[in-house]
Amino acid sequence: MVKSIGILTSGGDAPGMNAAVRSVARACLNKGIEVYGIEQGFKGLYEGNFTKFNRRSTRNIINQGGTILRSARFPEFKDPKVRKTAINQLEKVGIEALVVIGGDGSYQGAMRLTEMGVNCIGLPGTIDNDIPGTDVTIGFDTALNTIVEALDRLRDTSSSHQRCTILEVMGRHCGDLAIWSGIACGVELVVTSELGYNEDKIIERLRRSKFSDKKHAIVVITEGITDVHILAKKVQQETGFETRANVLGHMQRGGRPSARDRVLASRMGVFAVELLEAGRGGECVSVVNGELKGLDIIETLSKPRVTDKGIYEDSIKIR
Repeated sequence: MVKSIGILTSGGDAPGMNAAVRSVARACLNKGIEVYGIEQGFKGLYEGNFTKFNRRSTRNIINQGGTILRSARFPEFKDPKVRKTAINQLEKVGIEALVVIGGDGSYQGAMRLTEMGVNCIGLPGTIDNDIPGTDVTIGFDTALNTIVEALDRLRDTSSSHQRCTILEVMGRHCGDLAIWSGIACGVELVVTSELGYNEDKIIERLRRSKFSDKKHAIVVITEGITDVHILAKKVQQETGFETRANVLGHMQRGGRPSARDRVLASRMGVFAVELLEAGRGGECVSVVNGELKGLDIIETLSKPRVTDKGIYEDSIKIR
């Protein structure tokens, strides 16, 4: 039976990470397992930046955004020598297994450590919802609600001034944030890498809106597709719509996690401890049709993350 577990958060922060840390810590303590927080992700693991947790360590964090363990990019962890040093640091304090909370890069690190003899379980902590094998990731719901709130506010001013508003959101490799927020707010157009980018069709669609009875329009587009400020100028020139571009940026990552993210993170944290207790490693906790499952990390990352285009296509019918 595992006697000591470490927790780290890696990559971009996501609302709900603290709820996951709390869940893992308390599940361990309730079972008599020692638990350590590892600060600054894999960098802190390499440097031996560990703090032994007690029940007070995770008080009043379930509702906090970000991560109390902090995060850091550490590409050096790809080097087997660096990972060996990190394992030596674990052995010094007796940590036998790890829970790694983050995205696909974090999963890769967890898999490599498992291959070197340290059982690791990954939890999907990323607002983009871009992890294969799971229906939803920790942080997605909160970020989605942040975008919806921003779109509702932008609609008010767009309507008042009869403008076209273009909002850029995160999700470079997965358009779920754009698609789901677009449906929730009834926008005119959603543009993602999966749905495709055709500037002429965008302009034609907005031109038709301008000459119909619609007095304003909203477009949601994922980052990395085009320069939204240049697009806004073209739309204004070609359609006659006064057009403004907005980039929501890192505001999407911060803030108090939603109830759904808190519950999801809490459930996943407990399940991760149960998997480690069973001697399993190299797995990630996933939601599959509402059920928690432990899936092999290698198999999971080898599959593409498929966005459900049907959700967006269905929304067209109610415009």
